[in-house]
Amino acid sequence: MPVYRGRTTLPDLIHRLGEVLRTLGITFELILVDDGCPEDSWSKILECSETMPELRGIKLSRNFGQHYAITAGLDHSQGEWVVVMDCDLQDQPEEIPRLYQEAKKGFDVVLARRVERKDSFFRKLSSKLFYRSLSYLTGSEQDESIGNFGIYHHRVIQEVIGMRESIRYFPTMVKWVGFRQSTLAVAHQEPDSERKTSYNSKKLFNLALDIMLAYSDKPIRLTVKLGVILALTGFGFALFTLLRYWQGEIIVAGYASLIISIWVLSGILLITLGVVGLYLGKTFEGVKNRPIYIIDKKTHS
Repeated sequence: MPVYRGRTTLPDLIHRLGEVLRTLGITFELILVDDGCPEDSWSKILECSETMPELRGIKLSRNFGQHYAITAGLDHSQGEWVVVMDCDLQDQPEEIPRLYQEAKKGFDVVLARRVERKDSFFRKLSSKLFYRSLSYLTGSEQDESIGNFGIYHHRVIQEVIGMRESIRYFPTMVKWVGFRQSTLAVAHQEPDSERKTSYNSKKLFNLALDIMLAYSDKPIRLTVKLGVILALTGFGFALFTLLRYWQGEIIVAGYASLIISIWVLSGILLITLGVVGLYLGKTFEGVKNRPIYIIDKKTHS
């Protein structure tokens, strides 16, 4: 579980997880990754680990982002089955046994599908726009009702953590590695009114841009198609202008059409250069080969 602004929900979350997992009669571990939380969630993790030996805490040196914190947790997981979930209690621990029973039917991945999302209207709308745009740009179907919550076999997790690219997005990585996957409808809890979401419009846009650049070359293809369309349009307009000139209909060239053409073409050229520049920038980040995350502290368990 990545932990960010989760100090108020952690005690209840850990207690409920312990009760649910013990009823399954299996050995388990809880890995909580403090993603540079400004509310000092680390002290709460340390406090809970004193009374729960199964709990392991990892504190990152700063806020790297949700999917980087998930990677840190996955790197330290040892179980045959791994559950990934958020710490805000909207993903309910009581659904884990159902996910586990579904996985035992022969699936390597069982994703939790939130039948009725208990989020605000703006949150639902922004999420829908995010996933629709992502589906179009990556060329693969993205379901806004499915997030990180799910159960994954260790061989799936091993393949995911073997992907060490600098841009991380867990659901897309799980989809890419394949294996036998299923979904299961689960209940979704109301969000905590006192807890602020860590994703605003700006962060969602930046996340979508990063994923688009990491997992798709469609923007480049779209700019090429746009360039072909403009070239054909310009060629047709040039022939039309020459015909009018030969027929004596044009005496003085139009100032307005010239200025409009310059502005439009200059804008398109800048957009094209910007898209290419973004890809080059992400490639530059990747070749630096910096660590995906940095660990500051760990619990002793």
